[in-house]
Amino acid sequence: MQPQVEARTESGRSVADVLRNVDLCNQNFTVHQEKTLRALTLCRTAALGGHIDACDSCGNISISYNSCRNRHCTKCQGHKREEWIQAREQDLLPCSYYHLVFTLPDTLNTLAISHPQIMYRILFEATWATLCQFGKTEGLQLGMIAILHTWGQNLSLHPHLHCIVPGGGIDANGNWKRKIKTDKYLFAVKALSKVFRAKYVELLRKEKLADTQLLQSLFEKNWVVYAKRPFGGPKQVIEYLGRYTHKVAISNHRIKNVTNQEVTISYKDYKDNSKTKQLTLKNEEFTRRFSLHILPKRFVRIRHYGILSSSWKRSKLQQLQRDLNVVRPIIEPKTQHKKCYCCKVGNLVTLYVFGQRGPPKAYLIENTLAPVN
Repeated sequence: MQPQVEARTESGRSVADVLRNVDLCNQNFTVHQEKTLRALTLCRTAALGGHIDACDSCGNISISYNSCRNRHCTKCQGHKREEWIQAREQDLLPCSYYHLVFTLPDTLNTLAISHPQIMYRILFEATWATLCQFGKTEGLQLGMIAILHTWGQNLSLHPHLHCIVPGGGIDANGNWKRKIKTDKYLFAVKALSKVFRAKYVELLRKEKLADTQLLQSLFEKNWVVYAKRPFGGPKQVIEYLGRYTHKVAISNHRIKNVTNQEVTISYKDYKDNSKTKQLTLKNEEFTRRFSLHILPKRFVRIRHYGILSSSWKRSKLQQLQRDLNVVRPIIEPKTQHKKCYCCKVGNLVTLYVFGQRGPPKAYLIENTLAPVN
């Protein structure tokens, strides 16, 4: 009896299912947005080609289609996230870590849509300038990992930065100094909010994108800076980072139903005690909202600053960790072979790589493996 050929495809409802029901050419998207959306519709389909693998243990043969590798794709982030988190494990310091969220007011949404590159860059700069100012009052050079999210639960535009900040820094003498005890907040939230607002408006004024009336109105409302109590330890920091890195606007498990005209999604209503609710949208409206969160080409959405920046880590971080008796985890080399999806023991060996025409007929005769010379 010949082994069955198993096609490795994605099951369940997905963002791509919705996008395939929309005529992307007639939706007034930019070239970059349309190209991104089309990539998502083709991910893990025969259109991108694939490969045929055989297990060296059980002999099972599987067909896998290639991914689009787009950073906005719901199917392509798991591997990148794991690699990023593994690298961050080597950067941890023996101190408390704090989670801060800096949010832009909805007054700036129009500018964020028309000038995302500038508005989001200023968001990073104003946030870091704010933390630097508070760090100077303590005589410390701080560090920060900032992750840009642009969405709310219902896919509305809601730009904000998730920041992980170590509770310590480098003093004027170049020595490590812990900031505060583990049961307190990093800085006063109201003070952070006022300084953040002033820093952002100052940078926005220099860009000359907003008129005087808009700039003045920004001072008439309180800006939101959210702070959490410190994490329990380095392990909790890594687990928490895993929730926020490489996320996209909506995950596939939140898509409950898709028809030719509509899509139903689940979301948390934070204004109603975080109750889980459902929202039904036209496919075109869902696609429009999703497109709001497609970042400009080559825009970096995860950035490192201060003592967590790449330049500082290359020259000084390892020495600091040695001085503090921090044991850096050893990164295990990645295996060259993937494990078999069937027996979970054997390694997959690629037999054939195919393009858009699909698997060769020699491998597929009535869904069974054909004899191959």
